[in-house]
Amino acid sequence: RARLQGEDGEPMDLLTLVRPDEGSGAARLVRIDGTQTRTADELLDHLRVVWLTPAMDGLFTGPAGERRRFLDRMVLTVDPGHGRRSLDYEKAMRGRNRLLSEDRMDEAWLTGIEAQMAELGLALALARADLVARLRASIETQGGSPFPVADLTLHSGFEDFALEGPAVDLEDAVARRLRTRRPLDRAAGRTTEGPHRGDLDVRHREKAMPAALSSTGEQKALLIGLVLAHARLVEVASGMAPVLLLDEIAAHLDPGRRAALFDILDTLGVQSFLTGTDAALFEALGARAQMLTVRHGAIA
Repeated sequence: RARLQGEDGEPMDLLTLVRPDEGSGAARLVRIDGTQTRTADELLDHLRVVWLTPAMDGLFTGPAGERRRFLDRMVLTVDPGHGRRSLDYEKAMRGRNRLLSEDRMDEAWLTGIEAQMAELGLALALARADLVARLRASIETQGGSPFPVADLTLHSGFEDFALEGPAVDLEDAVARRLRTRRPLDRAAGRTTEGPHRGDLDVRHREKAMPAALSSTGEQKALLIGLVLAHARLVEVASGMAPVLLLDEIAAHLDPGRRAALFDILDTLGVQSFLTGTDAALFEALGARAQMLTVRHGAIA
């Protein structure tokens, strides 16, 4: 639960509830000033959150799906409609996969689903491309940063297909590709091309090597640099200063980079929450931060 100062200066009460939901595991409910929202995405109209946790440390060496989720979370903070389009695309793709697996080659039905997949899939791919382009520009503004510069390459998931030209022509081209790939996808048991196959390639510019081959420390530094660049981008793109959550961030940095990170957070002008198990790691913050102790589930 949080109280947020809105654009008009009036306080706003935000409440997020997670409760068991039969059949789907859990449901997330969001209430704004006591009124339940229709979807959790409505929270993005009032609050944008950027975060980094230890669970993300294997981002560069893990499967492509983790990088897609990381990328989509970044897109969502500047384009709140991205989440709904992603869910609708996945639903349409599951329907197409089921029709193909059951050998139900209903031309009208398949054509309708593929037209929907083409529209949604292209929108997802273009939104990711736009975010990566903006992120590259934000990275370039971080001159003199103590964190290594990341070079980003986006793989759209469409094989040998450039996403260039009028959107209506691209949608028609994607729909045609889906139609011609039906036999291949039926044999594979899945849709073999589309944004669900996309990936984000990250390279360490100074060392001219893939992030996946960099040391563990350099991977962490690259990731921190990306998150900071994203936080800058969110404020520029959305007009909202994001809330930045950095979990166990200080323990992985040497004293020089740690102090530099605190200075960067100070200049970003965002509300930041940093967690750690050793108070000494935050000494360089001095009086710039409020120190809270969590003990036995309570904040002191």
